[in-house]
Amino acid sequence: MDADNFQVCDRDLPNSLLEHYLQADAIACDTETMGLLPMRDRLCLVQLCNPSGFVAVVRIEPGQREAPNLQTLLETPHILKIFHFARFDLATLRHHLAIQVNPVFCTKLASKLSRTYSPRHGLKDLVKELEGIELDKTAQSSDWGNALNLSFEQLSYAANDVRYLNPLRLKLTEMLQREGRWQLAQDCFGCLPTFVNLDLMQYSNIFEH
Repeated sequence: MDADNFQVCDRDLPNSLLEHYLQADAIACDTETMGLLPMRDRLCLVQLCNPSGFVAVVRIEPGQREAPNLQTLLETPHILKIFHFARFDLATLRHHLAIQVNPVFCTKLASKLSRTYSPRHGLKDLVKELEGIELDKTAQSSDWGNALNLSFEQLSYAANDVRYLNPLRLKLTEMLQREGRWQLAQDCFGCLPTFVNLDLMQYSNIFEH
């Protein structure tokens, strides 16, 4: 982890870093939480990375309900926000910080639409195939709630979850366009806010028979 391209922030992005990120055409984003149910499990970290590779990790306090600079960045319409499994992160950001992220690119959806030759669409699998890098996922299931005392391994894991999303987005976009599935991907990304609404209202799969 390069200390010159990494910053830990408390509660929100500082104004200087917000201005820096607003210059980008795309921002990679991820969250770390205490579990996988947004209505139950609190948001602990928000990670960001611009195309030049500068990573910010924002520590969210228990009970915090807003982060104005994060909201400005993630709701800015001319900046594409890149996630892996965006459905979860969008629900988490909306429920805890009232952030309506837009527009969105999801590398997991893009992988499922383009990489139909593989059943493996996790971030680790994508980074290994498309970037030739083996990610260390040992810190994935760990206590993110103790944000003031995160280990080097946890911070490195959090940074890696966003560091490769922009190059993955470019390669997956090329594959989708090559296979004639780019518009289908755009349509799927456009459906994400509806699925997030359903998740937060605690509907199960209403499309089942």
